[in-house]
Amino acid sequence: MRPDSLIEEDLITDDEKQEVAALMRINHVGEVCAQALYSGQVFTSRNPQVAKALKHAASEETDHLAWCESRINELGGRKSLLNPVWYIGSFALGATAGAIGDKWNLCFLAETEQQVTAHLSSHLDKLPIKDIKTRAIIEQMQIDEASHAEGALNLGAAELPNAIKNAMKISSKIMTTTAYYF
Repeated sequence: MRPDSLIEEDLITDDEKQEVAALMRINHVGEVCAQALYSGQVFTSRNPQVAKALKHAASEETDHLAWCESRINELGGRKSLLNPVWYIGSFALGATAGAIGDKWNLCFLAETEQQVTAHLSSHLDKLPIKDIKTRAIIEQMQIDEASHAEGALNLGAAELPNAIKNAMKISSKIMTTTAYYF
């Protein structure tokens, strides 16, 4: 069930709807990438416990994907035209992280989710005050993403080098900016 299912739609302007739909398109792309990333990581993981944690996170990401898509539709928006590109790139990245080893697989998961949590906070700041439906969805996604990061840390995730963290931030910025428009 969507976190906003009991919340009535509030009146937001057409311009606000367009802006929120674009933000939700970015979030939808993030969920497409999460599905691919986790699938790639599970594909090359050697540790059944790590694979189980990744599959659990992917299951919740499937819910997020559906929530974002249905909210985009309600707002009269559209999904990213580049979703197949995002999926392929993320799968390759996840498979690479898993192939390097489960310790690094977990730290990549933890860092990804920590960055996504921060990204969702920025979207909450950009939402119209009246749009409590979208806010409820993003807040629940944020809780789930933080939980995925914590789970990876509890399983022994290492700390990624700053250079990799920064590269992840740059690639995320490119993806989110592109997804906003396409």
